[in-house]
Amino acid sequence: MKKQVFTTGQVAKICQVAPRTVSKWFDSGKLRGYRIPGSQDRRIPRDQLIRFLKENGMPLGGLEAEGWHKILIVGAEPLFIERLKELLPEDDDFKYEIAHSGFEAGTLASSFHPDTIIIDHAMGRSEALQIASTLRRNEAYKETVIFALASEDEPSPEGLSEYGFSEAFKKPFDIALLAERIRTIVEEKRDAL
Repeated sequence: MKKQVFTTGQVAKICQVAPRTVSKWFDSGKLRGYRIPGSQDRRIPRDQLIRFLKENGMPLGGLEAEGWHKILIVGAEPLFIERLKELLPEDDDFKYEIAHSGFEAGTLASSFHPDTIIIDHAMGRSEALQIASTLRRNEAYKETVIFALASEDEPSPEGLSEYGFSEAFKKPFDIALLAERIRTIVEEKRDAL
């Protein structure tokens, strides 16, 4: 179980500095957190620690893996990608990789380790289904959320789950809805840590 809130001692270990240094960062307002009522003990929320480390160019260490929500987009149009990046900016801990083919998707998935994969059926329905089912057969992607961007003439988006898709968005749809769904998944995942 990963902690959502850290003590100054835990932060000192993560940053490889003395606890007194962490207290100075806290007292000067550089590292945000709160004091336990009735004591001098300080607590630093995980998101504030990640923000502080990034702002100061310090390594995230063990926090890195959970610090970013990695999204692999396969076969989508540049306008879609641009809009999604506006709605889920890298400043808010989102990281992107773009694949233009099934082969590229497989290669990037294994090196990038995405948390979410978005596959646009505009690349060709059969290729999109093939990519999803191939990824889903791999143990490493059993828990990965895989979204389908289904074309208007998709007979039943609900049936896409048998190919390994977690959810489907049928075109045309508001990209903000997809972005909101991804944010919800991120929040649920972080709450579960």
